Amino acid sequence: MTENEMTYDVAGERLDRALQRLEASVRSLNGRMRAHARIEADTRTLLAERAKFASELDKVSAKARRLDDTSAEVARRLVVAMETVNEVLRDA
Repeated sequence: MTENEMTYDVAGERLDRALQRLEASVRSLNGRMRAHARIEADTRTLLAERAKFASELDKVSAKARRLDDTSAEVARRLVVAMETVNEVLRDA
């Protein structure tokens, strides 16, 4: 084998190793990109669920405020009714 042939063989081997490393890097990058895409999809899903839950919380909070207001009004009316009954019983 001549010196040029040996040089070409060495260069070919180096090129093969470099290509193998490149292929491994591409596979690794591809896996990371898929993982990143899954994380982005999960994040979008979580954000949508968060928005839905926030909307539901707003609705429930508004209903709770209405119930509190109604409860306060009922309590006020009961006090007025009890005072009226007490006045009628005193006057009787």
